Amino acid sequence: MTSVLQEQMAIIAEFEAFSDWEERYKHLIALGRKLEGLPSELQIDEHKVRGCSSSVWLVAEPGANGSVHFRADSDAVLVRGLVALLLRVYNDRSPQEIITNEPAFIEELGLNTQLSANRANGLSAMVARIKAVAAGFSQSP
Repeated sequence: MTSVLQEQMAIIAEFEAFSDWEERYKHLIALGRKLEGLPSELQIDEHKVRGCSSSVWLVAEPGANGSVHFRADSDAVLVRGLVALLLRVYNDRSPQEIITNEPAFIEELGLNTQLSANRANGLSAMVARIKAVAAGFSQSP
């Protein structure tokens, strides 16, 4: 398994291969379409990420060797692409890895400035929720 840093570097390289933001957005949408969604019974208020203008649901379960396994979905295809990137970085990692590694790829790629203010805030809310969930897992016996 690649490290968090290696995965972020791979994402940066992947997006730097595109010549402009239109191509990057198309790639994000394609990633969103490939994301395995959540069944409707998991798309409930309890799993909803607060602070997103689109609906985003995040489910976390214990994974192998103390890791955290995430599943997520959104009703907006571009946001699903952002979710897919976050899951590539944080899924099936230890709580400590999740908590201590910031998603530097977001700033490195300029996602934080290219997204609308609402989407950028939603992305921050997703990262905060992932880290909060990981913190909860790190305190579990």
